Amino acid sequence: MTFRMNRRKFVSSSLGLAAAMTVPPGILLAKEKNQKLKLGIIGVSNRGAANLAGVTGEEIVALCDIDEKLAAKARAAHPQAKYFKDFRRLIDMKEIDAVVISTPDHVHAVQALAAMRSGKHVYCEKPLTHSVLEVREVVRTAKEKGLVTQMGTQIHAEANYRRVVEIIQAGTLGDISRVIVWNSGKPRSLTLAKTPTAIPEGVDYNSWLGPVPHLDYDPARFHFLWRWFYQLGGGVLADLGCHYMDLPHWALNLRKPISVSGMGKKMMPGDQDAHDLMQVDYRYPARGSLPPVHLTWFHGVRGPGFDHDKPYHGFSSAILFEGSKASLIADYSRYKMLPEDKFVGFQPPPKSIPDSIGHHKEWLEAIRTKGPTTCNFEYSGALAETVLLGNVAARSGVKFDWNDAKATTGHADADKYLFRPYRQGWSLYG
Repeated sequence: MTFRMNRRKFVSSSLGLAAAMTVPPGILLAKEKNQKLKLGIIGVSNRGAANLAGVTGEEIVALCDIDEKLAAKARAAHPQAKYFKDFRRLIDMKEIDAVVISTPDHVHAVQALAAMRSGKHVYCEKPLTHSVLEVREVVRTAKEKGLVTQMGTQIHAEANYRRVVEIIQAGTLGDISRVIVWNSGKPRSLTLAKTPTAIPEGVDYNSWLGPVPHLDYDPARFHFLWRWFYQLGGGVLADLGCHYMDLPHWALNLRKPISVSGMGKKMMPGDQDAHDLMQVDYRYPARGSLPPVHLTWFHGVRGPGFDHDKPYHGFSSAILFEGSKASLIADYSRYKMLPEDKFVGFQPPPKSIPDSIGHHKEWLEAIRTKGPTTCNFEYSGALAETVLLGNVAARSGVKFDWNDAKATTGHADADKYLFRPYRQGWSLYG
């Protein structure tokens, strides 16, 4: 398959450039440590505005957003930057060193791949892509091109996760074979229009759809709301799973599960198809001296199970590690040792993980120095793939053993959720 996207110019310039290059331009153009990087920003409002703020110390040379109204603030703040609605025109700019992607899940893969195939470093929001097979191609391409990448799991850079990892890896909890993660979030109840709705002025809806088979414009599945429709997003699990499951993946050195099972329920009325309630069970193998791990994800609840309608130990969304010696419960900003009476006056182990210089800055400095990032696509790809496999299990209702080498569940009813077919003129593999 070729990476065609309806524009001969894009194929000839972007892909031709990638084939001709031997060294990514970010490495060539940023040899001096203090030299500003030339950045292109794809998606500049909401989450995109926060990511833009995180990199504004660099030279912002291009902005891309399909909605002129939402792009107005960023354009006013960066009048020197070129503005596009079609991300492919931004990718065509040879002077760009790196790209920040803060768009809906359904276009992450084609945007990240286009950028990397033209030699540009990439920062991309979670969950990295919309589907498992897209994750694999993005990870493979990043490795092949030798690019500096970072997935937008900003909590990874915060102090609380680092302290929890230190406690767990110091052996304070003993052997950990059970983890339960829950999130209280639920989709919104949405009603699609019964008759065609006009596309708002200034919106390039065709570019917003990207590779998705045609859907009529509807405000009920547009900005932000797309995440509650599986054809465009992945519900609560895809929205928040990478943030919460990042902690056990990091602390316990987890990579890919060997089996996955799940179930989801849609209880609320509405045309959205994302599940209100979900349970996914992942089984991970032993890692060296570390025992196998059974990790369960719940959402739509306020504790570790469907019967929890009140915060568990004061945590409405959290990660619970159950060890042979003790347990620990944590969210983004705090943790609690359990049983509480045993840990009165608890002194954590000495800090061994350095504080982050900042999630965005880490990526920018790594481009200059050819150094590592903590949430590079190699690490984050395994996390994102695991999260998305949970949706595969819940949507199919199939319990499967995951064949990582062949990228198959072994079941046609589940494998069909590993990738959403692209519309004519778009393709994943280059």
